[in-house]
Amino acid sequence: MAVIGKMLKNRRAGETGLAWNSSNLAGADTLTLTSPDFENEETLPTVHAAKRIGGKDLSPALNWSPAPESTGQLLLVVEDPDAPTAAPFVHCVALLDPSVTGLAQGALDAENPADGVSLLRSGMGRGYHGPAPIKGHGPHRYVFQLFALAEPVTAASSGAALDSAKPRDVLAAAGGVLARGRLDGFYERS
Repeated sequence: MAVIGKMLKNRRAGETGLAWNSSNLAGADTLTLTSPDFENEETLPTVHAAKRIGGKDLSPALNWSPAPESTGQLLLVVEDPDAPTAAPFVHCVALLDPSVTGLAQGALDAENPADGVSLLRSGMGRGYHGPAPIKGHGPHRYVFQLFALAEPVTAASSGAALDSAKPRDVLAAAGGVLARGRLDGFYERS
């Protein structure tokens, strides 16, 4: 696998495809998003990586500054812009009740999500899917993005029900961003 990673080393989806850069999700950067498990632009601990590469697929704990009082819903998106794909790989999409003010480790588990968390489809099922970059491809960035929305997302842009919608269709349907925050972590598989 390291040979494939080296062959694809210069192929990356790129920053421009992140939800963060979508015009419908633009807004003031007023939410401070942090984690007690890793610092911004630092390496994610292996426990948060995918099981198939020795991790536990345990979503990191997340904390954020208060969302505006008029927030109707929070949208959490975790993407890998360094994946060798056409668009950043979506590791998690979750809709959160505006009363949720933080997430404990494991709160994005598909089998047992935290109260107030609705897990939608990602690039490979539901719930949090930890880093699993191709061996030899170099470091990958995992971008945790939180959006405070004025109105809840009720359907995907394709008209599909949220439960079955593709991640990009859900992101395209979201809008009315009141505030947003971002936290970047890295992971490299040697």
